[in-house]
Amino acid sequence: MNIDPKNAAFPLDHLAIGKDPQASARVTRANTLNYKMLNHRVGLLAAWLQGQGVVQGDRVATWLPKTELACIMPLAAARAGLVHVPVNPLLKPAQVVHIIADSGAKLLISNAGRLKTLADSQIAQDCSLLEDKFVSESLDSVVTPLEPSAATTDTDDLAAILYTSGSTGRPKGVMLSHANLTLGALSVAEYLKLSAGDRTICVLPLSFDYGQNQLLSTWAAGGCAVPLDYLTPRDVMKACAREQITTLAAVPPLWVQLVENEWPEEAASSMRRLTNSGGALTPTLVKQLRAIFGSTTDIYAMYGLTEAFRSTYLEPALIDDNPTSMGTAIPFAEILVVDENGAIAAPNQPGELVHCGPLVAKGYWNDPERTAERFKDAPAVSQYDGTAVFSGDTVKRGEDGLLYFVGRDDSMIKSSGNRISPTEIEEIAVESGMIAEAVALGVPDERLGHAIRLFVRPIEAEEENAAIKEQLGKYLKQNLPNFMHPRDIVPLSEFPKNPNGKLDRNALTSMDIE
Repeated sequence: MNIDPKNAAFPLDHLAIGKDPQASARVTRANTLNYKMLNHRVGLLAAWLQGQGVVQGDRVATWLPKTELACIMPLAAARAGLVHVPVNPLLKPAQVVHIIADSGAKLLISNAGRLKTLADSQIAQDCSLLEDKFVSESLDSVVTPLEPSAATTDTDDLAAILYTSGSTGRPKGVMLSHANLTLGALSVAEYLKLSAGDRTICVLPLSFDYGQNQLLSTWAAGGCAVPLDYLTPRDVMKACAREQITTLAAVPPLWVQLVENEWPEEAASSMRRLTNSGGALTPTLVKQLRAIFGSTTDIYAMYGLTEAFRSTYLEPALIDDNPTSMGTAIPFAEILVVDENGAIAAPNQPGELVHCGPLVAKGYWNDPERTAERFKDAPAVSQYDGTAVFSGDTVKRGEDGLLYFVGRDDSMIKSSGNRISPTEIEEIAVESGMIAEAVALGVPDERLGHAIRLFVRPIEAEEENAAIKEQLGKYLKQNLPNFMHPRDIVPLSEFPKNPNGKLDRNALTSMDIE
């Protein structure tokens, strides 16, 4: 991308203006908003927000499914000079209370049923709880919509706080500026080759950076977003057919469910691209997607972290020969692999992934200690000044320049003096063709330090547990070195998921195994 990021950022709410006022911007089964109406609705909501006793920089939260309010709030809050805090609708009241209290949100907009669960909490005293129906109806009384933010708006100002799913403790808020979000939208629109003719189905939570970007990057390209709250994979397939979807994004557990269904021709024929993040695609999954969508649909493998939004993508032409690669840096990102001494790692030498550039977030909200641990000065060899995010993920760069994921520092298994990547075990297990999903964990062992426990979901649901343990155990002994052999293989009918749809390793770690 031949754009200077210092001059490319713009106020987030400008995404509502669009390139063609009459083009469709958001479509649901109930109604369609073109860009003219989208901009108008954003202006109405922004004006209403300013009348709620808030001041610039205050936080406003939403705890909603993919309603119109949920979709336009990121832009409306930015236009009103406020900071949006989207809360995953799958979270429980205790988690919501933590997020609202931690962020200091002045307003929380949700539906009546959800708000009722918070009535007796402390936040009901500290935060205005407003029903979404009331807010939507109130917009009809707004006389003058707020005009788009001035071009002189400081794009370094905070626009959103996105809370992580809390898989490693209490959710922590990642602070994102206008520039973080708009440059992220431009970057993704560029490398995915999105255009005004694209129709993106948004199935991931809007509180998830990957999910929110489905809206923002589509609007950056002038395309049409189709938000969908679904119950089953078939709901996704039906919507793809009905809306002639061109772009579908998912995380691996959802892809596993989607490929287990038979896709009708009308659901797959319009698809131009599939994108994956939140976990690696396996070679088997790539082949299954190819079988459904054919060679004319591009498959994008991507890697990201909320602290820098997105870091890498793999060119679709390379995925069949390099299905486990993370690819290379996305536009506006510089990705370094740094060894434990702070030097650039040699080819094929594992090191920590360090993300530099304007997509790096502003740190963790109200948490300088954890911010200092993760956000540090960019390495001296970086082309960017300022702060870099040290991911905690171990990767390596091949001789061909492509990056490969090794594991997270906090998930690496230390057994008999060996540092073992759970990813390597999981990939081999899935490649056996016997199981659909796998998670390898280290469990305390007096002799080894840690032994390997492998959770699996068999492809054949009726397969006897004893049989799958025996057959998979034999396969793994043939294809893994001795120190990587699981001590336990635990078949499950379903894996626990976190609110963003990713596999929940913490829930598996705490599971009682007889």
